[in-house]
Amino acid sequence: MRSAQALASGDLPDVNVWLALVHAGHPHHAVARQWWAARRGDPVWFCRVTMLGLVRLLAQPRVLGEGVLPAAGALGVYAQITQAPRVGLLPEPAGCEQAYRQLVQPDLPARLLTDAYLAAFAQSAGLRLVTFDRDFARFAGLQRVELG
Repeated sequence: MRSAQALASGDLPDVNVWLALVHAGHPHHAVARQWWAARRGDPVWFCRVTMLGLVRLLAQPRVLGEGVLPAAGALGVYAQITQAPRVGLLPEPAGCEQAYRQLVQPDLPARLLTDAYLAAFAQSAGLRLVTFDRDFARFAGLQRVELG
């Protein structure tokens, strides 16, 4: 699946889920693989933020240690994932920026700005956010699956 022209449903995994799926040494690898195996053919989406986050982490020696990939290799992992029939890159949906602005409240810590974007993206696209991160609970109305 390469475009989102016929998007009806699906999941938007957080970067931490994508990393756990592809990195066997990740502490949540088994849980992420169980979630992946339990999928029933529904679309699974990257957005540009999760795509870039995965590529960046795969190329970070502090994250992967000896398993670190060069930038082109990390991008290749993303390309390989998106060859799966139920995986694609979803362009930013209409209303995402407005939803993001609503989620960025004065009390939102700076460390959660990207989380707010992912929540706004998922809400605007009608997707469930899949994550290991409990911070997403703060975004009312967000459909999410908290793994682990």
